[in-house]
Amino acid sequence: NASRDDSLDLVRREYSEVRVLSLAENRGFAGACNAGINAAMGAIVALLNNDTEADPRWLEEVVAAFDHHSDAGLVASKMLLFDRRDTFHTAGDLYGVNGVPGNRGVWETDEGQYDEEEYVFSACGGSAAYRRSMLQKIGPLDEDFFYSCEDLDLAWRAQLAGYRCIYAPRAVVYHKLSATGGGPTASFHDGRNFIYLLVKDYPGDLWRSHWKAILRAQLRITAEALRAWRGAAARARLRGQLAGLLGMPKMLRKRAQVQRSRIVDRAYLDRMLSAVDESG
Repeated sequence: NASRDDSLDLVRREYSEVRVLSLAENRGFAGACNAGINAAMGAIVALLNNDTEADPRWLEEVVAAFDHHSDAGLVASKMLLFDRRDTFHTAGDLYGVNGVPGNRGVWETDEGQYDEEEYVFSACGGSAAYRRSMLQKIGPLDEDFFYSCEDLDLAWRAQLAGYRCIYAPRAVVYHKLSATGGGPTASFHDGRNFIYLLVKDYPGDLWRSHWKAILRAQLRITAEALRAWRGAAARARLRGQLAGLLGMPKMLRKRAQVQRSRIVDRAYLDRMLSAVDESG
């Protein structure tokens, strides 16, 4: 992905069996993954970040989860911290009715509380797996997201079209958080892409029920960034929110197609989304 370090040479030198797809320009996480997906040939596509270590049985467990759940279009791995391997990064990703995503189990000590297969909203793109047949129907990662929340956008499109996300607790990956990303860049894209998700994917009937909670959540993000104004990441978050508002026309043009694909009812979405305190 136009990396300027020695990663390309390292892979070719140490892992000669790996097919390397070298991009001349940085297409972001979404663009690079799409290029890899197009180059791959399997019925299942697996994404794995360069700051992760997968358990030797990871892929075997991913395939088993697909085999056991014919309604699943995507599989979420059990992601633990690289340096604290008894601590969760995510046991499948959440999406709140207020438009704020999250990681299920984040920072919790692994005590067996997430040892059962269960349906979740989304799979973290750092170790997600998708059925190719689903991607052919709903489309690939949206490259306008570039980096951050592209996995949630895909999950929204999948959920609306009737594909479920299964969490596979024995598909274990260790993640060294933001080893090759983060900081102001991540803050900008989070600020922008939270709004992109709401404009492109969030259904109208949910908007009518939860618009106050959505507005409060966005105002809270703005207020927290203003309080930390001296920090580069805080200023980047505000620029991201502005970019999200300016990008609304582009996302609205995509919204119609996404919402037309919806086959699930409101009761299903209410079960899949995470409740938040909407009292004030």
